[in-house]
Amino acid sequence: MDIDTHAEDLASDLGVDKEEVKADLQNLLEYSVPLDEATQSLRRKYGDGSSGGSSGAPSARDVGEITPDDGSVTVTGVVLSAGERSIRYQGSDHVIVEGELADETGVIDFTAWEDFGLSPGDTITAGNAGVREWDGEPELNLGESTSLSFLEESLEIPYEVGGDADLADLRTGDRAKTIEVAVLECEERTINGRDGETEILSGVFGDESGRLPFTNWDPVPEIEEGASVHIENAYVREFRGVPEVNVSEFSTVTALETDVDVGSDAPRLPIGEAVATGGVYDVELVGNLLAVRDGSGLIQRCPECNRVIQKGQCRTHGDVDGVDDLRVKAILDDGTGAVTVILDDELTEDVYGGDLEDAKDEAREAMDQEAVADTIRENVVGTEYRVRGHLSVDEYGANLDASTFAESDDDPVERARALLDGRNRGTEVDA
Repeated sequence: MDIDTHAEDLASDLGVDKEEVKADLQNLLEYSVPLDEATQSLRRKYGDGSSGGSSGAPSARDVGEITPDDGSVTVTGVVLSAGERSIRYQGSDHVIVEGELADETGVIDFTAWEDFGLSPGDTITAGNAGVREWDGEPELNLGESTSLSFLEESLEIPYEVGGDADLADLRTGDRAKTIEVAVLECEERTINGRDGETEILSGVFGDESGRLPFTNWDPVPEIEEGASVHIENAYVREFRGVPEVNVSEFSTVTALETDVDVGSDAPRLPIGEAVATGGVYDVELVGNLLAVRDGSGLIQRCPECNRVIQKGQCRTHGDVDGVDDLRVKAILDDGTGAVTVILDDELTEDVYGGDLEDAKDEAREAMDQEAVADTIRENVVGTEYRVRGHLSVDEYGANLDASTFAESDDDPVERARALLDGRNRGTEVDA
């Protein structure tokens, strides 16, 4: 989007200074306000009450037909979930409602910028609902220019109302979700938030399906280590490459009388499928270790920030006296995809067959620090491993921070057969 061009056109329509309009527009967009809502806000601010949209009536669409290319639509559906959340723009807090809307053809996320009184189970018709693209998918924006009516007769839809979800089903961008979880880890921290120093709770939730990290932005006593809780209106955002459950001041947290069972095993996924999720907090992958990458074996870290340094140079702190450490970065491949597996010092000691002092002795004897990485390559390359850990995916690739790393005891023939059966079933469904 060319902000300069948009600001110039808007300033020309309103008869005001372009730079002032541009500054206001950038401020709104930085706080994730959709462009059409930002434009309407500025038109109201500068005295033009028009919507800025086209004069034609928006087309009626089934949910499954809506694409990011639709400027505005009229849509009828059932509110599956709806929850409040606070955002800040123009220096003040603004409460929005987020959730999902569905008809018989599909489900779409929505954000309501006005108080329409939406509740799960409502059947509504939204006229002149804006459409924007969010994470590659269309999203409805219900604003001042949207006409919204509640229908007495409900639609029959193949989806459950309420937003109930298991942790393994949650994805970055989910909102207004209801979960029942055990609090596996919990600590109170002080962070520098938008209003200065803020006390928060962070830790790990678990249920039978898996585990996810969480942040409780408005700490409640019900969330404590060892407790089991029912949470309504949680949302999910990405933190350090994996989904994170967020519990806000608008979430409802209730202590459960019975404990939530937590599975001991991580879900096992083909590597390609795991990478396609965009990040998984706790997952098990099985594959062949193809190579040990540069930067493995005996390394040095910055004593200030713990980053790996090269030739005594830290990217942030310049010349430093490095601290010796052990690490492995290796390529794991199962035929569906590949990831870089990262082993910490303890796991590296296991595959190396020695500790840090042994590694330093080997490097001195060989007069080559790379000798340690070469020994590790001889020990692990070409072997099939079962790895559990946290998978993150970004523009640089997929990385799995391993918590366990062991040779696989699977039957490769059986796993290959299961993989082929899965592909064949998918082909039959697609056909």
